[in-house]
Amino acid sequence: MLTCTSLRAGYGATTVVRDVDLEVGAGEVVALLGPNGAGKTTLLLTLAGLLPRQGGEVDVDGTPLRSGRPRDAARAGLVLVPDDRSLFPALTTRENLEAARRRGGPPARSMLDVFPALADRRDVPAGSLSGGEQQMLAVARALVQEPRVLLVDEMSLGLAPTIVESLLPVVRRVAEEHKAGVVLVEQHVRLALEVADRGVVLVHGEVRLQGDAADLTRDIAQLEAAYLGQGEGDEGS
Repeated sequence: MLTCTSLRAGYGATTVVRDVDLEVGAGEVVALLGPNGAGKTTLLLTLAGLLPRQGGEVDVDGTPLRSGRPRDAARAGLVLVPDDRSLFPALTTRENLEAARRRGGPPARSMLDVFPALADRRDVPAGSLSGGEQQMLAVARALVQEPRVLLVDEMSLGLAPTIVESLLPVVRRVAEEHKAGVVLVEQHVRLALEVADRGVVLVHGEVRLQGDAADLTRDIAQLEAAYLGQGEGDEGS
């Protein structure tokens, strides 16, 4: 579903992400891991067209995307759930979903089946929801757009660990039931790898380690070494 080749990204003349190759298949979850400042959010923003690429190519389902064109990315089916959730706080849960819904797409109420906890909160302003409910709404708003590729940036940000444990499995369901490719940026490494098929560790803007999620979970020492900048390229892939 998603292919990026030799992707370079950053801000102005400053390069943050260097020559990243990434592939995500339909129904596959890829956990994008790495220390703070590794370039994970920059990579997602660039894939979504919100930042212009400094180099490289991005394809969605075989269709090349033009650099820095978020509308083109959205039309191709690439949808971002940003780390700040970017909800409309004055609009209700239902109105947030209706605002994101594509013409001819699934009804907003169908998302309440995916997130039953939102059903009783459908007429509550998004700004009055709890942090966990806001995150559910942010993901639901993305799903109502019927994404081919879903980019999720720090789903757990500001949430209690127990809430994170209940939310992350939803990512697995999204991939399996909607056949979307998912790129999940997450600081809770163990939880992310539990729901992912593969893991990719980004350090200083470069892929330091990648491999099967189960293999990475078993080899914690290798994972820690990659985080500390001691891994080697694609070892473990």
